[in-house]
Amino acid sequence: MSKGDLTRQRIIEEAAPIFNQRGFAGCSMQDVLDATGLEKGGVYRHFASKEELAAEAFQYAWTRVSKARREGQDAIPGAVDKLKYSVRRFAETPGVFPGGCPLMNTAIDADDGNPVLRDLVCAAMKSWKARLASIVADGIANGEIREDVEPRRIANSMIAMLEGALMISRLEGNRTAIEDARKTLELTLNKIAVVAS
Repeated sequence: MSKGDLTRQRIIEEAAPIFNQRGFAGCSMQDVLDATGLEKGGVYRHFASKEELAAEAFQYAWTRVSKARREGQDAIPGAVDKLKYSVRRFAETPGVFPGGCPLMNTAIDADDGNPVLRDLVCAAMKSWKARLASIVADGIANGEIREDVEPRRIANSMIAMLEGALMISRLEGNRTAIEDARKTLELTLNKIAVVAS
């Protein structure tokens, strides 16, 4: 990696937590300059605009968070156990970035005002849903999950419950909602499993 590439990566890494905590509108380029110790020209040499930097910062943050949440999942045998593991990892893995989940934060921040960030969040969400739905579909194909289960519905429900519970837990300053979501999802996943006769 060249010196310029290293500098660019450092800017992204140092800007990502700021954008995640303050949002696009709440993060000024001066905040980025203060965090990196660079002059304005040093940042704009690598990024044409604040929006480009915010987009790169989101992609970096989401890649780190999703990797942390998936770590070890591939080694888990069985679709239902893989899904339960995903729920546990979400509930138990400490936040990688200050300010909470970059997917939820950026989705709320970009909902009405930033089509570039909104498109990136939509792509990240689509990928997460597809990954979960694929596990469900594999479980159906392998006879582990009931045939009447709709993979999309399970994926949407898991994500909605986990992200919503994370928001409530952050607002209330405790882990009650995230633990309730974990237990409820584990019960749901038990119900979709094919019972051995």
